[in-house]
Amino acid sequence: MLNRVLTSIPTPAEELPCGTVLLRRGQSAAKALHLLSGRVALGVIEQGVMVHQLGEAEGPFWLEAAAAMLGLPHAVDAMAESAVTVQTMPLGQFKAHLKNLPEPVHSLMLDLAKAQRQQIEVAVSRLAKDADARFAEWLLRHAEPADAQGSMAVVLRDRKRLIAAQLGIAPETFSRVLKHLRDRKLISGGGRVLNLLDPTGLQSLAGI
Repeated sequence: MLNRVLTSIPTPAEELPCGTVLLRRGQSAAKALHLLSGRVALGVIEQGVMVHQLGEAEGPFWLEAAAAMLGLPHAVDAMAESAVTVQTMPLGQFKAHLKNLPEPVHSLMLDLAKAQRQQIEVAVSRLAKDADARFAEWLLRHAEPADAQGSMAVVLRDRKRLIAAQLGIAPETFSRVLKHLRDRKLISGGGRVLNLLDPTGLQSLAGI
């Protein structure tokens, strides 16, 4: 809805390279940021790395529109995963255009923004559980019998990038977690099949 309402408003466009941090958690939303083209990762950045990924956005898309609409600090970080083209709009101008909408539509959009904000805050709070624990829990949920002796294994039917997104971590973090669990002798194997060497140890790590 925002795209239909606001994309016709002329604002300067800027091209930015892959890896550019577009939004920072906790910073006040002083402007609205419209992604015209390209792909952006949304999540938690630590020391310049997207360590927890909550999702992706592809243009055209208004980044963190809920924060802009509600006048709140950004709830997530945003980093360009490709070259991107963006437009910025001063927050006052952004809100003024929204207020020109019919009152029922404006009220509905504010309600949706509040609901989305609550969901994001809950998702970010759950990231307190570290990546190793979340991946251990994921492995246990997807384990299948591997042989008649009762060994368990997990077949990675999705690309690692997609699995990392399900876990809320960056692909680079996913690779580090795999190595960590192998080093601890909790799993073995490579490619698309991971053998669970120590299911009890995985349960302890996952806290279940």
